[in-house]
Amino acid sequence: MPVIRTSDAVTHEIHGARFVSYATPLTGSKELCAWRSEIPSGTGATVHTVSREEGFHLLIGELLVTLDGRTERVTAGDTVIVNPGTAFGVENPTDQTAISWVTTSIGLEAELADGTRISPPWAN
Repeated sequence: MPVIRTSDAVTHEIHGARFVSYATPLTGSKELCAWRSEIPSGTGATVHTVSREEGFHLLIGELLVTLDGRTERVTAGDTVIVNPGTAFGVENPTDQTAISWVTTSIGLEAELADGTRISPPWAN
């Protein structure tokens, strides 16, 4: 039975945000990936198109979430479903770090506006 302790989680930092991965193939997951993201005040994720569905649950704070050009404010307790092929971005306009929990299936890729494809290490 894989139990991933906080002390065993792997942290990745990119574009000013922190991603702490728990469920990945390296930790014993066969189908799912799960991570905590920490988005500091004044930062956001570059808009990217995802290849797999994501469940994005905001635990703490507020964010502006953009899905295919439509922006909505989400607050702690809200969940955003990001379908495959959706252009997705987040921005933290507040003075508090926002913390979310994200799940997806193994193999997630993201395509940036310039066509660059990335495979985030916390989702593979």
